[in-house]
Amino acid sequence: MSERDFFPEGLVGKGALRDGVMHCRSSNHGDDISMRKVYGRQTYAKELFQTLEGFRDSSLLTDLTLSTEDGLSFQVHSPVLAAVSSLVHHSLQDGDAEWEKRGGSVDGDTQREVSMVLGPGMDRVGLAGVLEFAYTGVIAALNTGNLVQIQTAAQVLGVPRVLELCREEEEKMKIGGQKKTEERKISAAEQMEISLQSIRQLWTQRVGCDVVLGVDGTSFYAHRVVLAASSAYFRAMFTSGMKESQQYCVTLPFLLASELEILIGCSHSGSLSLNWDCVFEVGCTALRLQFQAAFSLCIDFLQQEIGINSCLDVASFAEEFGMADLLKTADNFVLRNFNKVSVTEKFKDLPFKKLRKFLRSLYLCVSSELVVFKAVVSWIEVNPMTSHRLIRELLKTVLFPLMTFTDFKEIKAMKIWTDCNSVYLLKTFLKKFWSYRFASDNHYRIYLPTETLVLVGGNQFCEDTQVHIPSQELWFGNSLRNHIGIVKSVEWRKLGEIPETPRVSHEVVVLEGKLFVVGGRKFWNRSDALSSAWRYDPATNEWQKLADMQEPRFSFSVVAVDGLIYAIGGDFEYQANFDRVDRYCPKTDSWSSCKPLDSALSGHSASVLDGQIFISGGFNCNYECQVSMFLYHPERGTTYLTDMIQPRALHCMETLNNRLYVTGGISADAQRGYFDQLSCEVYDPGRDSWSSISPLTVPHVGPASAVLEGKLYVLGGYCQEDNRESKLVHRYDPSSQCWENMGSMPGPSIALQACVLSLPAHLRQLPH
Repeated sequence: MSERDFFPEGLVGKGALRDGVMHCRSSNHGDDISMRKVYGRQTYAKELFQTLEGFRDSSLLTDLTLSTEDGLSFQVHSPVLAAVSSLVHHSLQDGDAEWEKRGGSVDGDTQREVSMVLGPGMDRVGLAGVLEFAYTGVIAALNTGNLVQIQTAAQVLGVPRVLELCREEEEKMKIGGQKKTEERKISAAEQMEISLQSIRQLWTQRVGCDVVLGVDGTSFYAHRVVLAASSAYFRAMFTSGMKESQQYCVTLPFLLASELEILIGCSHSGSLSLNWDCVFEVGCTALRLQFQAAFSLCIDFLQQEIGINSCLDVASFAEEFGMADLLKTADNFVLRNFNKVSVTEKFKDLPFKKLRKFLRSLYLCVSSELVVFKAVVSWIEVNPMTSHRLIRELLKTVLFPLMTFTDFKEIKAMKIWTDCNSVYLLKTFLKKFWSYRFASDNHYRIYLPTETLVLVGGNQFCEDTQVHIPSQELWFGNSLRNHIGIVKSVEWRKLGEIPETPRVSHEVVVLEGKLFVVGGRKFWNRSDALSSAWRYDPATNEWQKLADMQEPRFSFSVVAVDGLIYAIGGDFEYQANFDRVDRYCPKTDSWSSCKPLDSALSGHSASVLDGQIFISGGFNCNYECQVSMFLYHPERGTTYLTDMIQPRALHCMETLNNRLYVTGGISADAQRGYFDQLSCEVYDPGRDSWSSISPLTVPHVGPASAVLEGKLYVLGGYCQEDNRESKLVHRYDPSSQCWENMGSMPGPSIALQACVLSLPAHLRQLPH
């Protein structure tokens, strides 16, 4: 395969093949430009040493022979032993000095194998123990029977970390040989990480380097066994009998020195320093040389750092090299952020088929049809030779019936109606716009979010009978719909029912993709309080009964932190409210008590940001609305923060963009008593400060809430002034700082809960 076959041309952004490396338009990514970020793999050291151990077992690239006085020999890798042994380290340094003194590589002297005969007291058992530690970070069979032998070997070789393990074993002997229940101070994984750092230091100091790679006039020293363990390309080069396996100096054409240097560093450390100026080139070279760990880190960078000005490059890179998961991530980002992506310069470079695919997608998220129309026009302007047939195909993706007269005026005023294509475009637009003006109202653009809003339980008011009907229903928002102008709605579908009993004033939380439903009430009496908990797995569509809470409760809060679930405060069956906090462990299916709150609280809201539990507002024991905001820690308890701007209870609080958004609920004063709280505010934890945002247009007391694709949804509740339920759904967009009406809910709207779940594809059918 030629270089051009391996690196095909055609990346979006006018990518170019240069020196065998694909170069995307990555030198200027606008808002995506950032300082270099270091990406690493926590498991790299373990994976590397496992590979090195396999090499040793197969006698691959071993360059050091250790012999005991009784004639036993062990073939090992000098960098691995030098990482733990001061004796081997100094021996390699002396060998390097002698090598340089003799002028380095000469004909017939390309291999640098070393033999060491170890001193008195060294036997097979002791040496085998030290070697096991060097490759695995542990001595599994260390015990009183072999302690002295391993200790002696560690002293001879100068291995202080093994001597420390022996000291720990001696301490256990002093207490009668009883095994300690806690783990060792330094785990095997940590020991291997220390060894990897030592190997990296050897490399930076050129100690024991046995190969020199020549690239573009630059020489790089390295340990060939580390390269072979990190790269399938170098493994084949050094172990399959190629001529390079016998050479001290190896020349590598068609590479860039800067990229190879980064990859060699990664092989000795398991980390990469990346930014948008180098990630595509480094990724291409890592793929070519089959540095799997480095390539994975490049993919991690692309997935996590993707932005408006880089997403199209990422999509094209993934498409060219057949990386389906990365392509899905990039395409989804483009579709979700189409408003902003469509006005970038790179958007104009899209191939026709790719543009058409985006415009036809049900995952295309746009604020209005004007965005779609402008995107089509901007693309046609830089592709003037596009045929009328292809223009018609693109125009079919614009839903003209959804445009307003304001949109029409803006389009007509555009300064684009000059060339023949533009004139044709204008005539087509005018014809479609006027022909649909008096068409059916059933026109809308469908958008399928990647995840879905799910509504759980709640209460439904029946106007015919004037009674409340608690519900067991689960509903999910299959799609979002843009109607004409700013009119939007959610297409709701039935998902199922909660087992056992209806629930109101309960709580839900999502942990590891599963829905947990906890507590609440069967109806509105205190005696109806529930302690039961259930877990729903959307992948299997099955419910599982969990252990009951230690006390029944309702009007409380639930959050998940570090794999554990916390039930905080709430109203109790036989008293007003309480300060109790209980913790659920899914692994043991059990509840335990944590440090209580400073005071009783109910009707409050809790959310997690950066692994910390924040709690706002609520009712105290006298049912007064609170203005407080505090951190709660299960062991340390409460830390008070700056108060909210307004007191409130029965509100919602959600984490979004590293901020905490508080909306809805009720407040109270001496003159009016309880009243609807329309004001909304956002908390900045970095500054411990609050600021106001746009208020709600209608009351939402006791609503459900969730964050979906960077927007805050507030669903249902009731109006305190007239005690009427509200079925409305409102959505707050932080980028526009505005609330949008998203239509109404399908069933229960009071004392319900909401969350976001990933549902199986067979449930996400195309809308009717």
